[in-house]
Amino acid sequence: MSIINSIQAIQIIDSRGTPTVSCRVILDNGIYATSMVPSGASTGSREALELRDGNLAFMGKGVSIAVANIKEVIAPALIGMDVTNQQEIDEKMLVLDGTSSKSKLGANAILGVSLAVLSAGSKALKLPLYKYINQVFFNINGDKPKMQMPTPMLNIINGGEHANNNIDIQEFMIMPIGADNFSQAMQWAAEIYSDLKNILNLKGLSTSVGDEGGFAPNLKSNQEAIELIIQAIQNNGLTEGKDIGIALDCAASEFYNDGIYNLASESNQLNSNEFTNYLEELTQKYPIFSIEDGMDESDFEGWKNLTKTLGDKCQLVGDDLFVTNSIELQRGIDDSLANSILIKFNQIGTITETMKTIHLGNMNGFKSIISHRSGETEDSTIADLCVGLGTGQIKTGAPCRSDRVAKYNRLLWIEAEQSDLPFAKNVIS
Repeated sequence: MSIINSIQAIQIIDSRGTPTVSCRVILDNGIYATSMVPSGASTGSREALELRDGNLAFMGKGVSIAVANIKEVIAPALIGMDVTNQQEIDEKMLVLDGTSSKSKLGANAILGVSLAVLSAGSKALKLPLYKYINQVFFNINGDKPKMQMPTPMLNIINGGEHANNNIDIQEFMIMPIGADNFSQAMQWAAEIYSDLKNILNLKGLSTSVGDEGGFAPNLKSNQEAIELIIQAIQNNGLTEGKDIGIALDCAASEFYNDGIYNLASESNQLNSNEFTNYLEELTQKYPIFSIEDGMDESDFEGWKNLTKTLGDKCQLVGDDLFVTNSIELQRGIDDSLANSILIKFNQIGTITETMKTIHLGNMNGFKSIISHRSGETEDSTIADLCVGLGTGQIKTGAPCRSDRVAKYNRLLWIEAEQSDLPFAKNVIS
């Protein structure tokens, strides 16, 4: 047994200069592990509560109350427990909080501890984190996913809430679906990203980057963003749709109001059916393999229509729709909403709940995409998570900014150390 001896927590700074929670779990044998909690900008209304102080410090965004909850409430309850009992520890924190939204202790406090416990458990058993995660999933759900290296989804043009520009769609991503391995996928992505910068420079467009490292120019339309990316793909001797797929995160809730999707950059106002047609036309014109949050989080009829129209042609990913919550995912399964789920563990608050949601998706034919948040840190746990759970896809920004490339670099090391792991090639086809 490896017993939890103490739990520490402090307030640190994320990639947007905003406070977040960092937690350290120390075992009785001196082993310790530290976590850092991410934070989103474009958030679903049904996400677990990220507890903020609301006072003058940091413009109300401090997390000292969440930190105090770790020290004063969570730590006394967990000290003395075996760190490898992930599910028992997570469930104890849920009881301590006692709310469905984790509003008492804060999902950021609970997740900070859950992540540190996970990492400390892997160290206690002297296992790489991804292998330990695979074992923890088995302990919780009774089966072991096949581990594999993921296809990355790289957000190389930012819009919406992730950038200060006029593009409506929040993320324009590339997926190196034709690569032979993860290293080649990252090489292609880095080369395309570099070429895209040159293209923007030649056109006199901004090459400043958004929250997730993608370029954030002002463009005439959402289509122009896709066409610029395709030009960069072709400039590198690659073929769109064969070597590189396009993926979109519409984050439609951010431009939806009173039943209308307002595409300000195109002076276009569309109802649900019209916006479905808009997205269908994009998929017919361009090699779009994945669309995330193509409808507002509460436009269930819109989601049904979108899934009926594009569900057999395209990966339709629910983020704000499902918020990594098994109850919300079950509703989507029952009502035929989407066919894939984005996984962000800070939306739900514990590793155990995250794994249960992924398991539910697996059992019902839903693909799971492990994702970062726009407010990130150098913590690379999600890299190990996607390998250990074999989800086949990871979304963690552009090949730019250390808060993003920390995850990609961790995956490159995993591939180097574990060369027998298969690459999830063409996982979305």
